[in-house]
Amino acid sequence: MRGILIVAHALSTVLIGGLLLVTDVAADTGISPQRQTQLMHLLRQDCGSCHGMTLKGGLGSPLLPANLTGKPDELLVDTILNGRPDTAMPPWHTQLSRDEARWLIEQLRKGVADVAR
Repeated sequence: MRGILIVAHALSTVLIGGLLLVTDVAADTGISPQRQTQLMHLLRQDCGSCHGMTLKGGLGSPLLPANLTGKPDELLVDTILNGRPDTAMPPWHTQLSRDEARWLIEQLRKGVADVAR
């Protein structure tokens, strides 16, 4: 019986620790769930209008995880915020913070399912 209690205690500690970790990660972004929803809409509609509604490319390059491999986050953040001169890529620094640009990149690296919804 004592062994079962020890295992149950250890399991509950792991589960609670895992929940705290997930909460801390969400809190670390500093981006509210409501703003995350707005950012996903921006990604689907605004980014999708040039990069393709499924992000497989169009006027802009593809934004699928495989296409972002090897590209440093800071390069991508700078591209989002400052645009690309002599291309159709506009600067978004008036609509997005640096943290929001990083969050978008994180979502793109994970793979954004159902982008066109």
